[in-house]
Amino acid sequence: MAQLVECIPNFSEGQNQETIQGLVETAKSVPGVTLLDYSSDENHNRSVFTLVGDVAGIKEVAFRLVKYASEHIDMTKHHGEHPRMGATDVVPFVPIKDITTEECVEISKEVAKRINEELNIPIFLYEESASTPARVNLAKVRRGQFEGMPEKLQQEEWAPDFGERKIHPTSGVTAVGARMPLVAFNVNLDTSDITIANKIAKIVRGSGGGFKYCKAIGVMLEDRNIAQVSMNMVNFEGTPLYRAFETIRFEAARYGVNIIGSEVIGLTPAKAMIDCAEYYLKVEDFDYSKQILENHLLN
Repeated sequence: MAQLVECIPNFSEGQNQETIQGLVETAKSVPGVTLLDYSSDENHNRSVFTLVGDVAGIKEVAFRLVKYASEHIDMTKHHGEHPRMGATDVVPFVPIKDITTEECVEISKEVAKRINEELNIPIFLYEESASTPARVNLAKVRRGQFEGMPEKLQQEEWAPDFGERKIHPTSGVTAVGARMPLVAFNVNLDTSDITIANKIAKIVRGSGGGFKYCKAIGVMLEDRNIAQVSMNMVNFEGTPLYRAFETIRFEAARYGVNIIGSEVIGLTPAKAMIDCAEYYLKVEDFDYSKQILENHLLN
């Protein structure tokens, strides 16, 4: 059976359509790899690509995308709502079919080494690939962002896993790692007060005492003049989407604020959405493996 790996690189560009289209063309340039989805957000100034392919192809396309981004994205001119530290901010590898997380860790290390050696971009390994416990959490790795990285790299505990203790002058630093599937899930509020979104984000995220598998920040959507709670659900079974959603609704009501919508960025496992349907419809004795038609068609 062919091994399949998913790669979801995040780029610090969500506004320049020429650069985004160049990334799309690069993503489609490697045999054995399929670009499943990509999305760009002008407020976040960020693009997220979802690719799947065989091991050789996914390693090659990941490198080509980082190379293209390093040639066309200048972090000294970048401004956006989403935290970022590099032109290619993060490159995660996810096991999909007939491949283990441990094998994806090895893939991440090979790609990270090549990026550093050929492009001179320093690399932090994170999540399952992390070299120390402090580097498992991407938020801790990225803390300080592009502007604070030169100083951070001089700290004893923050030497890059690959590369010297200095950022690439225009591409910054990139995080590379292996992880299980996550859901990028955002909830929009009918307020322009970003402090409310920040307070709610602190309540729901694990590091603030909230849900263990939720990472959350407050961001401002300038084009809509609304605040957003932007989340990464790193284990959608441990912390279902509906649980975070209802907690945000409950906390927002304290300020007289309502939820006006939510969004999923990129692709998501079907079960994450079906779990929400099961919850809100109050379906009794539902069996995901047996009662979803598509599951039978795909077997």
